[in-house]
Amino acid sequence: MALSASFPDLPPVPSELRTPRLLLRAPRPEDAPAVHAAIQASLPELREWMVWAQNPLDLAGTVDNLTQAAEAYASRETLRLLVWSADGTELIGSSGFHALDWRVPKGEIGYWISTPYTGRGYALEVTRALTDLALDTLHLRRVEIRCDSRNERSARIPRALGYHFDGCLRHDSVAANDPSQLRDTLVFSVVR
Repeated sequence: MALSASFPDLPPVPSELRTPRLLLRAPRPEDAPAVHAAIQASLPELREWMVWAQNPLDLAGTVDNLTQAAEAYASRETLRLLVWSADGTELIGSSGFHALDWRVPKGEIGYWISTPYTGRGYALEVTRALTDLALDTLHLRRVEIRCDSRNERSARIPRALGYHFDGCLRHDSVAANDPSQLRDTLVFSVVR
């Protein structure tokens, strides 16, 4: 059964969103070269935190992945957004909502910024915009951000935006780059 059949009153989801410096938009298969290049350029940093970066997709796999992401966006199963420069020419990173549960409704914001663009406040800008979208347009009642307790840069984002620190899930996961090492997960939320 399609998600829309289970939840006929889902709010409309914009296919793009603008911030002062960025364009966030739903993925398209033709974005694959830019996404693949950004991931390749960022692998040393991504591998420390992202399981999917341990075995990155080739270009054809990236096309398939973006095709599936576009379909999931259209059906509102997940809402991945690619982060572009305001003019849409440079891929900055990726963000969006996953772990969506429209029964509550709630979702989790995830993000990564391509290494050449880190340290410029883009993740904060994106997460602020997505938090506003979640609460004001999507009418989510709970928005979460989760991160490895050792990922201090990621944890700064929800703190800067006034998210509540819900707690630390001890030994909740394994390290993305070393499954023999247990990791703790920090959980932050805003509720409405």
